[in-house]
Amino acid sequence: MNKKLADYQAADTLGKSSVELVVKVYDGAVGSLKQAAQAYRDENTEKGYELIEKAKRFVVHLYTTLDMDKGGEVSQNLSKLYVYVIEKLNIVQATKDLSLIENCIKVLSNVREGWGELAKQAKQPDHTAGQTDSEPKPARGVSFSI
Repeated sequence: MNKKLADYQAADTLGKSSVELVVKVYDGAVGSLKQAAQAYRDENTEKGYELIEKAKRFVVHLYTTLDMDKGGEVSQNLSKLYVYVIEKLNIVQATKDLSLIENCIKVLSNVREGWGELAKQAKQPDHTAGQTDSEPKPARGVSFSI
């Protein structure tokens, strides 16, 4: 069963644009944080700790794939945001403070919404150019790397 799930996930990932992959990483981070919060509520601190670690891996991935040269100020601001989230998650692991988890969920969800909108815009045909490309183009002034 795990092989079938892994095959499905691999096929799903291969069919995504760069922007859609970024959204998928945000979804993974937020989902892990929600599960961690529930684990802490259930007093399963070991599971909560593991899920916070998983969420941090998603955020670290987002951080390490930033293209500072192309992304400019946007990339710099995102890097600060990711460092903030990782710092808060480290505190969560020491304190089990659910309000910090909720704060990180809100922060990441808000940024995820922006990427989701970018993904939708990228799928829209570019009427000004008179043709569409198979790979979506990023909005002007926004750069990303995955």
